[in-house]
Amino acid sequence: MEQKKPVDRRLQIVEAAAKSFAMFGYKATTMELVSKIAAVGKGTIYTFFATKEDLFSEIIGHLCAELRVLAERVIDRERNFFDNLASVLHELLLFREKHELIVKLSQEVRDIGTPMAKDGIAKMETAIHGFIQNEVELAVKKGELRAIDPALTAFIMLRMYVALSAEWNKHREPLTREQIAAYFTSLLRDGIAAG
Repeated sequence: MEQKKPVDRRLQIVEAAAKSFAMFGYKATTMELVSKIAAVGKGTIYTFFATKEDLFSEIIGHLCAELRVLAERVIDRERNFFDNLASVLHELLLFREKHELIVKLSQEVRDIGTPMAKDGIAKMETAIHGFIQNEVELAVKKGELRAIDPALTAFIMLRMYVALSAEWNKHREPLTREQIAAYFTSLLRDGIAAG
């Protein structure tokens, strides 16, 4: 006789909450709504998560881990730092643009400024920044970059790439991925000083 696999209620709740946050945003999601989507009683949710904030933090933690796995998968240690950086940033920003939960949280932050949604977005940005900072530190150790402040450099790199790929394309002739990568890499590697 075949045994049924036990249902992982915690995972069921996390998945249901992620769906709810993606559909309705942080502010409109309630534990009642999560319990309906998960098909469990509210008491079951409280067995695992004391508050909606705890549940949301769990989901943001999973998203940050997903971002790190994606970035690590894109890195090719045979390529130079700048080519890797452009590829990683492209994939991470594409993920951000397409992931329903991130899109919904970004809309909520823009439209009503929900503090927990802001915090969730900030945690993801911190995860991306931290990954880039680690790569900068590695590139300095390998001699690909001169001695620089890794945290500040990672911040500037991330902001510049976002500006080129998102902000520039809103108001001007859109740049292709290749154009963004080429300009980004050239500007960082070669600078802007003449000859």
